[in-house]
Amino acid sequence: MLRHLRILFDNFTLALLAVIAVASLLPCSGTAALVFEQLTRLAVGLLFFLHGARLSRQAILAGAGHWRLHLLVFACTFALFPLLGLALRPWLAPWVGPELYLGILYLCALPGTVQSAIAFTALARGNVAAAVCSASASSILGIFLTPLLVGVLLEARGAETDSLGAVGQIVVQLLLPFLAGHLLRPWLGAWVERHGRTLRLVDQGSILLVVYTAFSAAVVEGLWHTVPVEALLLLGVICCLLLALVLGSTAWLGRRLGFSLEDRIVIVFCGSKKSLATGAPMAQVLFAGAAVGPALLPLMVFHQIQLMVCAVLAQRYARRAEPLAAQSAR
Repeated sequence: MLRHLRILFDNFTLALLAVIAVASLLPCSGTAALVFEQLTRLAVGLLFFLHGARLSRQAILAGAGHWRLHLLVFACTFALFPLLGLALRPWLAPWVGPELYLGILYLCALPGTVQSAIAFTALARGNVAAAVCSASASSILGIFLTPLLVGVLLEARGAETDSLGAVGQIVVQLLLPFLAGHLLRPWLGAWVERHGRTLRLVDQGSILLVVYTAFSAAVVEGLWHTVPVEALLLLGVICCLLLALVLGSTAWLGRRLGFSLEDRIVIVFCGSKKSLATGAPMAQVLFAGAAVGPALLPLMVFHQIQLMVCAVLAQRYARRAEPLAAQSAR
């Protein structure tokens, strides 16, 4: 029982819940909020610098030739998700309110995860090289595509946003540190790999800092007075529905287009996941002040649900893949 709970609720998830509780009870404001905002920007820059230093060109080149697979993953990430968000608007907007619906649209515009998508693909015995390429490219493309998609989605919703200005800010705050880290990989790569576990704490700490700063601003502006418990429960149901639709679509498309089982695993895990590591820093740029908290809520709920579901799904894929591998070895 405890083992299954550890799979569903890891230490980082518990830390996220704790940070939200602290921000709800002890939000930072005034001068403290300005200090935390500056610390958050520095932490996010360091986060993307380390992401760039970790990125292996050899691993990307190994899977880069599988262009049909990558195009399908990108289509699911940056087209299928946003179309679902818009198509479900008549039901979602009245149910959860405009603030949380904005967060759902933001969730739909984000790139996929990197580490967890690759880890689940490896656990399920899929095409790991292709997963590395797809997940890494999705993360990089998202720096440019996500602000533009958010602009298009908000315009469809009747709001206005400066998409090109947001792209410029994101390039400066996220892409430049990422490129600097990658350019320094020949000198830093071995050190980063040796200290992978320690540096993972930097990744998680950066996200926790973003979440605390965002939720503090939202709580000061009355977040928990405007978002009732019923809306949060309904948000969980909506995230489950959204994930189920995308998982079903990616699995069906993979079979329909004739991909192998190993490649279908990549499509499922890379095309259905959304990145909290990228989404939390981007929200600081794309949304103003107290709007960041509600914008992040759907992403945080979806993040946990996708980890829980994909952990179970990867184990099922692994059990199915073993007999096939054994038969081919005979």
